[in-house]
Order: sequence, then C-alpha cells, then structure tokens
Amino acid sequence: MKATPQPGTAPSRRAFQLSGPTVRLDPRTHAVRGDLADVRLAEYVFAPHYAAPVLRTLRQATCLRVARERTSEVMADLDAGTRFEVLEVTGGLAWGLAAEQGLAGYVDADLLDEAA
Repeated sequence: MKATPQPGTAPSRRAFQLSGPTVRLDPRTHAVRGDLADVRLAEYVFAPHYAAPVLRTLRQATCLRVARERTSEVMADLDAGTRFEVLEVTGGLAWGLAAEQGLAGYVDADLLDEAA
C-alpha cells in the first residue's frame, strides 16, 4: 500500500492506473469528498470528478468550516493573506484546502482575491 500523501504535496502526473482499493483519507486534512477530489489525490482515491486547485488569497480573516452550513463546526480561524487552494465555488462558498494549516473545508467565496 502506498503512503498517504501530505496535503498539497502529491506529485503531479499525467496518467494514473487504478489498482487496488481506494485509500481512505481524512476529508478534514485532504481535499476529498464523495463527489469531488483534488486532482493531486487521483493516485490515491477514486472520485466521480477531480479538480485542479486555483490559488487565491483571503482578503480578510475568516473561519474555515467543516461543511457548507454557516453553523457547521469551525476547524480553524484563517488570517487575512492566507493562501487558499479553491477546488469548487457554489452558493457563495468556496471549498478547498488551506494548505499552510493542512486543512480542507469551506470559506466565504466573497473573501477571496486572486493570489499575489
């Protein structure tokens, strides 16, 4: 079995071979859901869709949430200037990876700027 990749460090590849079972990754520390996963994790998990991360920067401090609901658990407080790797934007929320913190979750999409 292959070692579990660290968030944001999986190698870049052009082709993958599915061999053996999918590795279970913690969705709090890896950008993987039942419907979508970070393309850098394609070697480790099967998902119906993969997305390449788009780097953005937080314009102001906010919290990183576990789920879409604004009342869901807060995993971390993110400072203004934090880099956020966006994988999906829907309903005003961005889902992705706060790589420096090693956490995947949801932030308000309106608070994201193009990366500097």
